[in-house]
Amino acid sequence: MIFRTALEQYLSPEQLSVLGSVKIGIAGAGGLGSNCSVCLVRSGFRRFRIIDYDCVEPGNLNRQFFFPDQIGMPKVDALAQTLRRIEPDLELELIRQKITAEDAGGWFQDCDVVLECVDVAATKALLVEQYAPTGKLVVAVSGIAGWGESDRLRVRNRGGNLYLIGDETSGVDRLPPLAPLVTAAAAKQADIVLAHILDRLEDKKGRGR
Repeated sequence: MIFRTALEQYLSPEQLSVLGSVKIGIAGAGGLGSNCSVCLVRSGFRRFRIIDYDCVEPGNLNRQFFFPDQIGMPKVDALAQTLRRIEPDLELELIRQKITAEDAGGWFQDCDVVLECVDVAATKALLVEQYAPTGKLVVAVSGIAGWGESDRLRVRNRGGNLYLIGDETSGVDRLPPLAPLVTAAAAKQADIVLAHILDRLEDKKGRGR
């Protein structure tokens, strides 16, 4: 209730109701997924399905929303712990599993939004190919390594409800993944989702007048 009271200073009951009903699928709970989900919870979203097979390691702490006492925990469990510290009243489906070509199309069928937050390029492409044609909002990221020139993290609409964030070139094979650009990209993902949902609400209200 304390957190909802804070949100009520900025969002209407109708907006909060709509945000709370949206189901968001997050593929990956690392640098993008952990930071993006924190932004989304702080924005009023409450329903998530989060998939990641990995555990928190010391090397994650420079950019991922985890803490030293969570090292060794499955990322999905550590992230759930963090998110519930912000807002205890969340609906979280936590799946500790690797996304493969055989099952990628089934994980987020009942989600309204799909966020691509994985590291492997082939899995990124797989998720986009599976969900972009469905009409769901899909927000993917490519090219956020290194530092400097944060304006290179452009947002491109690739047709319909598919958005891509990043410069599409600066990979971790050549440059290190660091907190500023990773966090900025994750925040952009969350902002696209928030704008999409609230703009649709305003459009619906406009048509009803």
